[in-house]
Amino acid sequence: MRLRKTLCALLAALLLSSSFGLSVLADEGMWTFNNVPREEIKRKYGFEVTDAWLKKVQLASVRFNNGGSGSFVSQDGLVLTNYHIVEDIVGEVSTPEKDYAKLGFVARTRAEEIKAPSLELNVLQSIEDVTSRVYGAVKQGMSDAEAFTARRAEIAAIEGESLKATGMRSDVVTLYQGGQYNLYRYKKYTDVRLVFVPEFQAAFFGGDPDNFNYPRFNIDMALVRVYENGQPVHPESYFKWSKEGAKDGELVFVTGHPGSTSRLDTVAHLNQLRDTSIPIIIRLLERREAMLKKYMALGEEQTRRAQNELNGVQNSLKVYRGQLAGLKDKALIDRKMKAEAALRKSIASNPERQKMYGEAWDAIANAHKNLPTYIKERRIFDQAGGFNSVLFGFARTLVRLAAENQKPNAERLPEYTDARRASLELALYSPAPIYDEFEKLKLADSLGFMVELLGADHPMVKQILGGKTPEALASELIDGTKLKDPAYRKELAAGGMKAIESSTDPMIVLARTIDAKARELRKRYESEVTGVERANYARIARALFETEGTKLYPDATFTLRLSYGKVAGYMENGQKIAPFTTLGGLYERADKFKQQFPYNLPPRWLEKKSAVDLKTPFNFVSTNDIIGGNSGSPTINKKAELVGLIFDGNIQSLVGDFMYDESVNRAISVDSRGMLEVLRKIFNANEIADELTKG
Repeated sequence: MRLRKTLCALLAALLLSSSFGLSVLADEGMWTFNNVPREEIKRKYGFEVTDAWLKKVQLASVRFNNGGSGSFVSQDGLVLTNYHIVEDIVGEVSTPEKDYAKLGFVARTRAEEIKAPSLELNVLQSIEDVTSRVYGAVKQGMSDAEAFTARRAEIAAIEGESLKATGMRSDVVTLYQGGQYNLYRYKKYTDVRLVFVPEFQAAFFGGDPDNFNYPRFNIDMALVRVYENGQPVHPESYFKWSKEGAKDGELVFVTGHPGSTSRLDTVAHLNQLRDTSIPIIIRLLERREAMLKKYMALGEEQTRRAQNELNGVQNSLKVYRGQLAGLKDKALIDRKMKAEAALRKSIASNPERQKMYGEAWDAIANAHKNLPTYIKERRIFDQAGGFNSVLFGFARTLVRLAAENQKPNAERLPEYTDARRASLELALYSPAPIYDEFEKLKLADSLGFMVELLGADHPMVKQILGGKTPEALASELIDGTKLKDPAYRKELAAGGMKAIESSTDPMIVLARTIDAKARELRKRYESEVTGVERANYARIARALFETEGTKLYPDATFTLRLSYGKVAGYMENGQKIAPFTTLGGLYERADKFKQQFPYNLPPRWLEKKSAVDLKTPFNFVSTNDIIGGNSGSPTINKKAELVGLIFDGNIQSLVGDFMYDESVNRAISVDSRGMLEVLRKIFNANEIADELTKG
């Protein structure tokens, strides 16, 4: 690694553990498409990234509104993603008689494809820098809170104007924690149909014990088809399927939508996460895990309903526990402290720079110093940690929709602006099934968490429970609400504020009861924390821009990013971990554990074993820098051919929210060759395999 012997030398450690990676350091960075480190890629790998190549990759990449990524892989609108990105859809379209999570699903004709309810896919069309306009909304003398409100109003105006002018989904994205603002315009698709999923047990082979570990043996893939006006979409760009796959040491790219990272965070910010925020989240998730296991123990149907949620909770637990362990690592924090001190010292040596940037760290520290005094209430009321029910989610949306509709667009909460309305309504009116028994258990457990976290004598807790137990109140709310009916939800929304205020629906009454408190907590957090962070992280960003310019990448924001790296194994506990696994290794691992859960293979896989080429590469690892949200991302080669499908990272990558280490951080993909072998030999899905490879 090469570093210049200037201020860059002082910043190196900070940059490794902040949101700003240097293009000369490693295969680090989740790069925006308007700031790809082309020179460094060419220097390191001899490959020239052209405008045409980037445009092709951009238009073939797909974002799933439920938090994942995907890509077009055929000229007839097939989109490849992970099973775990569509597992909720699989649950929603399944029945006790046809449980596709257990059986898998193959649509052998277009007529057999199943409509996916409430799923929205986005394809990025353009990026426009609107930083000067957003900054221009802030007038001299404004407080951080006033500046935050002014920026938000301007962002709403920009998004509204773009939606009106283009008809596209238009999102103003905050980059570098407020250092830049870019307008992202998306082509939106809402007619999405399920084409193929394997059995859950094959997609998630090894279960929670193997999750975030390697070697792996998973077919975590799914295929959906995108329609428009009743016909399959013919995308402008798609990734051709590589039959040869990737090779050890080969340059590969990952293009997807990483959710969020915290690599810019100051030491004070990280300490608050370690001491307060993350422990509360872990407590909540541990309760939910125990509750879900208890429910699933009641029977097969309960297991079918809750399995996806348990997967998500256990995955999140592993992530947050990994993050907490990283933040408790003295070496990581010491490195961060030394680097932060070096940067602050370099700024202090210049009076003008000190005046502009020197107070940023103290301001952020003060914001996070006060957060623990109200963070528990915020988790329960603002973030709805005490009300874990899809029906409460509908109620809150309806209550706020009526109130926000009465305000000018620029003054609304961002999720209720005109630019976001279509996506909000898609979720609000979803026909997905709702199970009363399950909703009661989830709601009662979260009400119990409210009592545990805030205490039974908290005024709002007493008002909400009204002397009832969490179980009794949950049963009363679920039995009494009409919000299970999408038509009723539409009727309430159409009735506006009058309908909401006069409603006696118990779930609406609950949402009304806590709305003022929830809004108060949200406003306080946005004023005292988010507003302060936007202003002061932007100062830190500008200080870094002065030195490194565009050699910096922003924290992840669930927007399209490009990561580059190579296929490579790594060392773990003194042993060399090979980059590839095979289908044969899958069967060997299942036999090693005597086909006991979670290492049992579905019947179809055992029956077809003799037909499978066991030497076929199945999963592989690469040095690409990824994070949650990259699930379903395509792994592509220099020719923009699909060689793999991202589905996980290794255990060393869990601290990736805060830092990246090329020596051990690995992204895990399903191999393109393994996916084809499974489609043809295990599922006899030759029609699908032919469509993928005919290009």
